[in-house]
Amino acid sequence: MFKELNGVLTALVTPFDKDGAFDADTMRQVVDRNVDGGVDAVVAGGGTGEWAWLTEDERLTLFDVVIEQTAGRVPVIAQTGAMSASQAVKLSKAAERAGSDVIMLAAPYYEPLTLPEMIRYIKTVATSVDLPVMIYNNPGAFGMNLTADDIGKLGREVENIRYVKDSSKDWEQALHILRYHHEHIALIMGWDSFSFAALLEGAVGVMAGVANVIPEEFATVVRALRAGEINKARAEWHRIFPVVDTMVNIPFVQGVKAGMAMTGLPVGAPREPLAELPTDDAKRLAAALAGIGR
Repeated sequence: MFKELNGVLTALVTPFDKDGAFDADTMRQVVDRNVDGGVDAVVAGGGTGEWAWLTEDERLTLFDVVIEQTAGRVPVIAQTGAMSASQAVKLSKAAERAGSDVIMLAAPYYEPLTLPEMIRYIKTVATSVDLPVMIYNNPGAFGMNLTADDIGKLGREVENIRYVKDSSKDWEQALHILRYHHEHIALIMGWDSFSFAALLEGAVGVMAGVANVIPEEFATVVRALRAGEINKARAEWHRIFPVVDTMVNIPFVQGVKAGMAMTGLPVGAPREPLAELPTDDAKRLAAALAGIGR
């Protein structure tokens, strides 16, 4: 049965052990930390999860571990984008068989696609599965931006394209998706510092890497908004915003992993070529976390 997505969706980190191998045991702890913290869904193998540095076998194992550990407590979104449509189809079908609830589709990178190429890629992969599909619009990573009209058209033309994660950092574009295309596709805000404003404007959810570090705090904001307690939600958002703001202004994956260690769950270093968070940035992050009692 299709599970509607809403609220806080954590873009899960991918833990590695001291030898740099995927750490399934710690991955299970990451899932529990988020679910127990009150988030509404989890995302396996997104950008925060370092998907571009995982092998295909690692990605398939990651899907299995996250789906098994989540055990139906919240929906699981599997990010199955790849450098070719055929590989993305293979990963998407595997995630569907494993029990994923939604597919999120990143685009190929390095050589920017033209708009017709991007549309063909998305439609090819989306129509290969029966699951709901979330487009991942991230022009900074993929080299091109899907406009609000492009996104709305995909939602109208492909039945199972239900969501878009918009990480364009373009607030006007987000508003256009919400105002003009909400009947055909639901917005998941993909830029952490826009989370509160996006939810107020009508986004169905936010996908936040920072929620790995402070899941309870993100969940508190969403619960207050659901209860109509806007002032309470705003006060909590203002309290945690220095942490969010710090993390989006330092190397992000490195910052999330450092923040996990600072708050009690070490998940290993990022995979090379990524490096540990620089010392000055780590001090900034530690100070922000201390400021909210974490």
